[in-house]
Amino acid sequence: MTDREPRGAFADYAVVKPVAAGRGGVVAAQNREAAAVGIAVLEAGGNAFDAAIAVSLALGVVEPWMSGPGGIGCALLFDAEAGAFHALDFGAVAPRRLDPADYPLSGRPAGDLFPWPGVVEDRNIEGPLSIAVPGLLDGLRLLHARFATLPWRELVRPARELAERGLGIDWWTSLLVTSHAEELRRFATTATVWLPRGLPPRPDPGGERRFLPLGRIAETYEAIAEEGPRSFYEGAVAEALAADLRGFGAKLDARDLKAYRARFLEPLAGSRGAGRFRVMPGPFAGATFLRCLELLADFPATRGAPDAAFFAAVAGALRRAYAERLGETGGEGCTSHFSVVDGAGNRVAWTQTLLSVFGSRLLLPRTGLLLNNGIYWFDPRPGRPNSLAPGARPLSNMCPVLGDTEPGGFALGASGGRRILPAVLQIALFLGERGLSLEAALHHPRIDVSGPDRVTADPRLGEAILRALEAHPLDLQPARHFPLAYACPSAVLATPDGLRLGLAEPWQPWAGGLATPGRGREGP
Repeated sequence: MTDREPRGAFADYAVVKPVAAGRGGVVAAQNREAAAVGIAVLEAGGNAFDAAIAVSLALGVVEPWMSGPGGIGCALLFDAEAGAFHALDFGAVAPRRLDPADYPLSGRPAGDLFPWPGVVEDRNIEGPLSIAVPGLLDGLRLLHARFATLPWRELVRPARELAERGLGIDWWTSLLVTSHAEELRRFATTATVWLPRGLPPRPDPGGERRFLPLGRIAETYEAIAEEGPRSFYEGAVAEALAADLRGFGAKLDARDLKAYRARFLEPLAGSRGAGRFRVMPGPFAGATFLRCLELLADFPATRGAPDAAFFAAVAGALRRAYAERLGETGGEGCTSHFSVVDGAGNRVAWTQTLLSVFGSRLLLPRTGLLLNNGIYWFDPRPGRPNSLAPGARPLSNMCPVLGDTEPGGFALGASGGRRILPAVLQIALFLGERGLSLEAALHHPRIDVSGPDRVTADPRLGEAILRALEAHPLDLQPARHFPLAYACPSAVLATPDGLRLGLAEPWQPWAGGLATPGRGREGP
């Protein structure tokens, strides 16, 4: 076991957040300002799918280093009227002109999330050659066409208004930008927005709220509102994107944008105890989630507080599952997750990302957007299952979950790179197997297994659990605000009697759940 500090030296204070509760609907997100946008949509008569569209677009403004129109993702949906589950894949696709020869190995380790061999000039991590085709707007298009009830323009409006205002500057904004200032200053167009006067933005010492102008994002949202989501792929926004990408020497071009299509898929399903879970198919982490359930089959599903035997079994299952999943490990990642439930019981578990913090770190000036660095998901070595290839879809760590259990139906997911799966697996089992309340499940200390080589444990788990985990290489890491040692989950729960509950990671300063108390247009 490796202790970075003596066990008794860790902080002994707790961070507690209240559960949002109401009968008209709940939004839980790692940004409360975006959650408030979703609540306003529910209160205006929209359903959970309308709210999800508005929250997704708002997140691209209020935490644009995590996700946005230049990103990708996936979602799970429950249509309460039809009793049907759906998976929505708007994941990364490599440009059709991608040439693996453009990514020669440098002979040094990579400098960011994954343990791939380094690439010359970090071309797969930042800059124009790191960008995969963004899928978010086309995912929103499909969601709106099939399930939404409110006009598209009305759902874009809150994000556009937030973009016109600018990004609120508080201590968390300053901390995030300062932590990545070295990368942000490498591209002049990015530094102009994010490092005004060459320095990170800082809060007003007197407490007056300041806002950081975000370039042309508001104009981009207005074009998306007017022309619809396909503007990003074959309209005015696409033209601006293609012009900038061409100028920077990207392989991604107008043909890649026009050809992109998100897709509905059939979710994968698995059970444990009284719980039934739906997860993403394809190159996401859903299959690994189900593999963990298989590996836990010989461990009895038991009600009550998670104990030493439970955590030892989960740690063993996660280590083996990761060893089978190409054997790669990874770091924190840059992602937004939110969950929504409305009064009718419709549920959404939605994950969207730029991959690394600030994505490709290249801000395109004609749109004001940061684009993803999804090429970094690929192994730069040839001949491997996840190797770089034109038009390919890479493996991803995203793992939204819909669960149906005795306490009710929940929607759950997290941000945090390879930390996502361990978090959602534990919380899903806390709710579906052990019978914890949503409040207890989100506040309970967790372990993390981000690969097959070690287990990270929160010292608050207690001596009995920590001793049981010593069978694995063990690293003690307390929960903290920054950097987050564990994933950042957000979850909602619909109880059989019509109550809607929501909560997000207590240690993330901006995260939280909000509820509308009314019955909603179709509520019980």
